[in-house]
Amino acid sequence: MGRLIVVSNRVPPPEDKRASAGGLAVALQAALRERGGLWLGWSGETAASEADSERVKTRVEGNITFSLVDLTQRDIEEYYSGFANRALWPLLHYRLDLADFDRRDTSGYFRVNALFARILAAEVKPDDEIWVQDYHLIPLAAELRARGITNKIGFFLHIPWPPPDVFSAMPWHRRLLETFTAYDLVGFQIDYDAENFINCMVREGIGRETSRGTFRAGEREFRIAAFPIGIETDEFAKMAVEARETSLVHRMEESLENRKLIIGVDRLDYSKGIDQRMLAYERYLDNNPSSMGKVVYLQITPKSRSEVPEYADMQREIAETAGRINGAFSDLDWTPIRYINRTIRRTTLAGLYRMSDVGLVTPLRDGMNLVAKEYVAAQDPENPGVLVLSRFAGAARELDGAVLVNPYDLESTAGAIAGAISMPLDERISRWRGMFDRLRQYHVNNWCDTFLETLEKPLNVPAFGSQQPPLRKAS
Repeated sequence: MGRLIVVSNRVPPPEDKRASAGGLAVALQAALRERGGLWLGWSGETAASEADSERVKTRVEGNITFSLVDLTQRDIEEYYSGFANRALWPLLHYRLDLADFDRRDTSGYFRVNALFARILAAEVKPDDEIWVQDYHLIPLAAELRARGITNKIGFFLHIPWPPPDVFSAMPWHRRLLETFTAYDLVGFQIDYDAENFINCMVREGIGRETSRGTFRAGEREFRIAAFPIGIETDEFAKMAVEARETSLVHRMEESLENRKLIIGVDRLDYSKGIDQRMLAYERYLDNNPSSMGKVVYLQITPKSRSEVPEYADMQREIAETAGRINGAFSDLDWTPIRYINRTIRRTTLAGLYRMSDVGLVTPLRDGMNLVAKEYVAAQDPENPGVLVLSRFAGAARELDGAVLVNPYDLESTAGAIAGAISMPLDERISRWRGMFDRLRQYHVNNWCDTFLETLEKPLNVPAFGSQQPPLRKAS
């Protein structure tokens, strides 16, 4: 078995700066350490010229080589800020109203993928397997094939995939779809996304599904499957127990003065439904006047993509919503919403999850949403909190103990908050136990191993069955 090569938009920081690394980075590095390998991606730095962007900076940690590429300002504006985040991101999250389809940005997106392919093609050995991560790098396999690379190449999309009527709104949708045929395995978070993708391919006449999970396009045949990503469950649970002893968590607990705590943790993004969530909480306060002064909602929302105008506008709107609600409901000794606009260490978050009575995870659309899984993992088995979860998060297909809501329905979400706050202990334990057991069974390492095992198997060998976790039925 050859090396594993991982390609992603960004590369993890060095070990000494990675104290708060998430489960995905940990799992991928574990797979890389097992086989030896290479991780290629953008350094996050700006190259002075196009010639400088061809120069690769390397960092070696054990048997893993991290190869970092600087991008020019033009590349960053067109590939990253432009096509990836102003066209693909809103499109794949069903937000056509926010999508900006610019021909120059599209050219930049394919140009940077070609750059990554040129750099990688010079490093690939015959037995290497390549695993491409996420929407920034969809055309990478096609670019590698054009350079004569015949190795196994897999792709995993961490965000949703929309139905044909949404995806086909992008002027270059067919060109992008055709690049997927260069992969040997295309993975999605949930079966709904895989089905949407297959429907897009069939609608465009690019190919057909020859058997469950196998697709033929011209002379190429490849697999399409769902691989729901997990977290490092036991490790995160232990982290949550230990974090309860940190000074910041202690301060938070003392400041609550025995009030109930609702927590929301999201990167600043319109897909997360933060504004709608605050409005639902406002509706909860209106409908439950006896809760005044007894419940606090903590919303932690680090800034994101500040260079994109839509995000700056959204940050202002959410802050105004929080301010208006606090102005209307606050008392001298109580503020209903605590809104924090900065990054909190993952270890501290684990402690805050554990002390919270309700985890409010209500994205308008999400590929999976690992906050939901982390919230469950962090709970006290003898006194767990309640997860209120959007039915439009991929995690809703697995976490059957959550209280599912439609985040667009403020009244029902407010009712779900009320029900979660007052839920009896025995029901809370029952709901939590099933979810926690599932998270332990489908650890993030299981996700990583299952994907790579499927990539390695010949197409005529069944690759699913017991490895593919059963998903909850739609409700």
